[in-house]
Amino acid sequence: MVSRAERSPVADWWWTVDRWLLAAVGALIVCGLVLIMAGSPPVAERIGLPTFHFVNRQVELLAPSVAFMIACSFLTPRQLRRGALVLYIVAMAGIFAALLFGHEVKGAKRWIFGVQPSEFLKPAFVILAAWAFSEGARRRDVPGNLLAIALLPVTIIPLVLQPDFGQTLLICLVWGALLVMAGLHWLWFPALGGVGVVGAGLAYKFAPHVRARIQNFLNPGEGGGQADTFQVETAHDAFVSGGWFGKGPGEGTFKQILPDSHTDFIFAVTGEEFGLIFCMALVGLFAFIVLRSLIKASSNEDPFCRFATAGLAMLFGIQASINIAVNLHLMPAKGMTLPFISYGGSSLLSLGIGMGFLIAVTRKRPRSEILFDHRRPPEGHAA
Repeated sequence: MVSRAERSPVADWWWTVDRWLLAAVGALIVCGLVLIMAGSPPVAERIGLPTFHFVNRQVELLAPSVAFMIACSFLTPRQLRRGALVLYIVAMAGIFAALLFGHEVKGAKRWIFGVQPSEFLKPAFVILAAWAFSEGARRRDVPGNLLAIALLPVTIIPLVLQPDFGQTLLICLVWGALLVMAGLHWLWFPALGGVGVVGAGLAYKFAPHVRARIQNFLNPGEGGGQADTFQVETAHDAFVSGGWFGKGPGEGTFKQILPDSHTDFIFAVTGEEFGLIFCMALVGLFAFIVLRSLIKASSNEDPFCRFATAGLAMLFGIQASINIAVNLHLMPAKGMTLPFISYGGSSLLSLGIGMGFLIAVTRKRPRSEILFDHRRPPEGHAA
């Protein structure tokens, strides 16, 4: 047990970190390992890999993910801003490299050297947007709100070019929530809403796979995306088959024919094998992390930490909500992973960084330290 009298960095971290939040993330990681063992073996066998290939890979990637999370949770707000800026620049460079040199998968260029740079862009974007909005709210001499508004198109245009409309939607939703928190004049909202509607219309008109998924969602079987329809219908059947209490670990049958049972549709495998009650408990765990973070944000005196905490919590919660909604056929397929549950290397590492950022900005800080941080030189001179 770490003593309160000890003043080492580890002791300071232990007594200032939100241990309930840390425990909830740990529980989610454990659930993820169990569910990967349930959903991934049939996929591995179908494509000629060892039965537990994806399980072993997830365990291997979990170690650096947890290491990133713990390391990032030690950062101060100033270090967090600097680290996020570096991560943002590197991720954007990776996205452009993928556009130029990446191999095309299902009509999109999102990968370079086995890495999906857009995953790492998300937590960095939230931190930078939170810094811009918080500075705009705190200092009249800094055009923080305008910087935050300019940051959005700079970030999403490369994503649209890939194209990656799922990540684009996620970033726009989180940014919109931060915009509401910033309390901008109401005239901004219809203008930005109009831009969003126009963007969605253009995506529907000029992106065939987007149009197919929307048409398939509204009129199943008529949109030309039979693969998406098959997965959604199979996921629905898996939930019905599992009932309230599930068929038992390893007893599911629909995962044998569900192509993405280890990634986008792992929640359906969970429903069949562990039942709706377990699914609701899992949703409750996601909700606990989001709500506890938002409560911490509402009581935080530091504007930057308040915006960053809310933004990271919403990034985490909206991503989980989109994945679950797709599994339940409440929205068109998006190709979004379920945080810490779905298989995915880039996603898992990015989540480790994002949750590390969240734990860092929810740590208790002395009021004197917050006031000192507010009196620091402008960010351009000393971030």
